[in-house]
Amino acid sequence: MNESASHESPDAATVEVIRNYLDSAANEMQRTLIRTAYNTIIYEILDFGLSMYDPNLELIGDSPGLTSFLGANDHAIKRAVEHVGVENLNPGDIVLMNYPYWNASHTLDASLFMPVYLEDRLIGYTISRAHWLDLGAKDPGYVLDSTDMHQEGLVFPGTKVYKGGEPDEEILELIRFNSRLPNKVIGDLNAQIAALHRGATRLTELHEKYTTPVVEAAIERIHAHGRQTAREAVWELPDGTWSAVDFVDDDGITDELVEVAVEVTIDGDRFIVDFSDSSDEVAGPINMPLGATETLCKVALKTITTPDEPNNAGHYDPLEVIAPPGNIFHATYPSPTFTLWTSIIGIGAVYEALAAGIPELIPASSGGDLNSIMLYGEHPETGASFVEASNEGVGWGATHERDGPNALMFPTQTMVQNVPIEVYENKAPIAFDRLELRTDSGGPGRYRGGLGIRRDYRATAPLGILSIVKKTKTDGYGIAGGVAGARNAVVLTDLDAKALDDRIQVLADNAAMYPEAPPDEHWVGMMRGQFMPGEVVSNRSGGGGGYGDPPDRPPESVLEDVIDGYVSVESAREDYGVVITTDLSVDHEETSDLRENAG
Repeated sequence: MNESASHESPDAATVEVIRNYLDSAANEMQRTLIRTAYNTIIYEILDFGLSMYDPNLELIGDSPGLTSFLGANDHAIKRAVEHVGVENLNPGDIVLMNYPYWNASHTLDASLFMPVYLEDRLIGYTISRAHWLDLGAKDPGYVLDSTDMHQEGLVFPGTKVYKGGEPDEEILELIRFNSRLPNKVIGDLNAQIAALHRGATRLTELHEKYTTPVVEAAIERIHAHGRQTAREAVWELPDGTWSAVDFVDDDGITDELVEVAVEVTIDGDRFIVDFSDSSDEVAGPINMPLGATETLCKVALKTITTPDEPNNAGHYDPLEVIAPPGNIFHATYPSPTFTLWTSIIGIGAVYEALAAGIPELIPASSGGDLNSIMLYGEHPETGASFVEASNEGVGWGATHERDGPNALMFPTQTMVQNVPIEVYENKAPIAFDRLELRTDSGGPGRYRGGLGIRRDYRATAPLGILSIVKKTKTDGYGIAGGVAGARNAVVLTDLDAKALDDRIQVLADNAAMYPEAPPDEHWVGMMRGQFMPGEVVSNRSGGGGGYGDPPDRPPESVLEDVIDGYVSVESAREDYGVVITTDLSVDHEETSDLRENAG
């Protein structure tokens, strides 16, 4: 054993070694899951979250794939252990939970955890959550219009799938016979178990090397440092209360906008997020489990306080989240929770509120959605059932000193990847006609918002396609005179009106917002349906908001944007007051006159 760790008060070097060891162990869990998972949503998109906890259920290591899973297991592990009872746990037990109100997500985000023992002493827990493809919900792929939790698939409140190191075959059979894709679901379950064991092995080795008293003392120091760092960072921010309102397109049942209202207060070293004025629970599946609401607030807090530090429980000590039961941000049984896109609108509203108080730290709005397209059906070559999906990058908002990046995943998904075209076309009967940046989608400003993407999916055989997008009807925001970016959109082409009526369920019809669209284009938001060969779904992600007045952007920068295809000649003139000639140069005299007259 290291001499510096031979007593119960480890020195700073030993504490740092242990901190990095825990971070590395969580990352090893991630690599194990990626290498062994069966479905692309896990191993390509990285839709998972892996964590390690001490015996007191305090976070000591975190390796999320989704940024929105940052600390997401905190709520779940506490509720799962509470339900099972720590006295009922034994070495080799593995517990499955996907009950949404406890698990802080929808039913397909299955969480598995195992207690870790050194000899007979509990030294911690490892937990893995990942997106499974099917658990017998009312619809294949994704549920967009459920009205009750029990339409959303098989539910486990905290059920042992392994007991004493041996699988419970009856539980596994129950899962197999309640899934449309049993082999992939069981394969992913086993991949998660492999990740749990990898984390458990590393945690055990750590305790064996340094002794449990030393490791526990180091963890106390790590948490104390996290608390101190986070509280000091909040203390440095200006005190105040700021609010913002945004809207979810609909709840999947009616076409009415659903209000998201947030009030953010910084008071000394306290960071308080209050959703009390948001909509009550709604009929459709956009209600948020409280744990998911806490997680989105953790993401917002961490990005402005300790963004560069590995995650631990201490970082969230300043946070207080208010969402009364029955509020859309605190779903109660049996409210449906499957389409958790409310979290995306919610974190955008938190940032918008903060932008009023600390604009130098907050960018303008991003594209505001994940723009997910999911494909499902029976593969024409193999006859096997499939479910494949990919999110799309959006334009990020500009800041007070630079343009917004183009085509990045929404801020709650920043570690997520999209599925490569070659993989997608191999897994599903689809061909991609176009993949390009959307000209003029970035919001005008002294600093321009980033551009969104256009990706066109053409069916090559009959298949189901659905879009998961909940911010197509309202704008984002610019800062300090900047303008919002283009809205998200899904455009259906190469199918006639009868096909649209007969085969496509449109949950958000946006035709009235685009009266000048060609008659063969059907502009929608969320939809699902059966598509035939040759029919096209065009996924168009939103742009980021601008920062500062557009006429303050240097004409040379506008010219570069036009040359790069980011901004059209027309937008250069109308939005920025910059006149671009046919030989792609700036007409400085006309530009000066145009800007003076506009001012």
